[in-house]
Amino acid sequence: MKLLEGKVAIVTGAARGIGKAIALKLASEGAAIAFTDLNIDENALNTQKEIEALGVKAKGYASNAANFDETHTVVAEIAKEFGRIDVLVNNAGITKDGLMMRMSEGQWDAVINVNLKSAFNFIHAVTPIMMKQKAGSIINMSSVVGVSGNAGQSNYSASKAGMIGLAKSVAKELGSRGIRANAIAPGFIETEMTHALTEEQRAKWNETIPLRRGGSPDEVAKVTLFLASDLSSYVSGQVINVCGGMNT
Repeated sequence: MKLLEGKVAIVTGAARGIGKAIALKLASEGAAIAFTDLNIDENALNTQKEIEALGVKAKGYASNAANFDETHTVVAEIAKEFGRIDVLVNNAGITKDGLMMRMSEGQWDAVINVNLKSAFNFIHAVTPIMMKQKAGSIINMSSVVGVSGNAGQSNYSASKAGMIGLAKSVAKELGSRGIRANAIAPGFIETEMTHALTEEQRAKWNETIPLRRGGSPDEVAKVTLFLASDLSSYVSGQVINVCGGMNT
C-alpha cells in the first residue's frame, strides 16, 4: 500500500518549482492533490495533467493565498470536491529583496502577506476540517534564511521565521486533536529562479554549502512526503533543514 493512499493534500503555489515537485511526490504515493496558484495558466494545467497521469485525482484552483476570504472559499470548495483534507503544504511565496534602509513598505507588506499571512489563512481554514477528522499534517515551507537571517532579505527572512513560529504554535495548540505541524527550511535549491544566476554566483553559493552543490526540488519533496505520511507520526513542532549542511 502506498504511504498516502486515500489521503487528500493541498499544496499552495504548486504550478512550478518546489511546489510542483511536492505535489508530484505526494501523488506518487497515492494522495489526491488539490493545488493552488495565483492563476491557473498553462503551467498549472500541465501540472494537473502530470499529477493525473500518476493515477490520482487532481485539480488546480486559482486563489490569492494572501486573501483571507478567498482562501476560506477555496478550502470549502476543495473539501466539498475531495471529501476530506489530510495534508496542507504552505508553499506559496515570493521575494522582493532589498536593503532595510531602501526597502519600501510595499515590498515588506507584499512578502509578509504572500509568504506568512497565506499560511495563517490556509491553516485557519483547514483546522475545523482536520479537527473533525482528528488527524492532519500541516507543513510550512520556511527557509534557511528564516533560521539564520540574510542581508538584503529582511522581509523574506522575517516571513520565513514567522512560518517556523506558526508551525510550532499550531503543533502545541492542535496536537491533542491528532494534528501535527512542522516546517521545512530549504537552502539553495536549483529552480527556475536560481537558473538565472551566473556561473560565478552559483560557484560562490556552492562554496558556502558543505555538500558543495545545490539541492533539487525533489530532495525537498522527499522530506515533505516524510512529514505528510505516518512515517513521521510522532514528529511535530519541528524544523527540518534541507540545505546540504549550510545551517549546522
